[in-house]
Amino acid sequence: MRVVADIPHPEIKITLLAWNGKYLIKLELGPFEQTYKVNELDVTGGDEEVKKWLDEEFLQQSIELFLTMRNNLHQARRRHDY
Repeated sequence: MRVVADIPHPEIKITLLAWNGKYLIKLELGPFEQTYKVNELDVTGGDEEVKKWLDEEFLQQSIELFLTMRNNLHQARRRHDY
């Protein structure tokens, strides 16, 4: 696995990786992680094209998904008395 880029963002850690014919967009916030896999053959503009996808709308929706993930875990723990 090769790190293509670490992309700065004030709230989340963003890493673009290349592995096994795919680009991996890895987003991290606290203990949570989202990974999106894209076939390299589907990206005509290489890693620069993938970086453009990481616009404000995509990142805001990803942050909202992190909040949903945290809530899902919290609710599961509450159901089981943790």
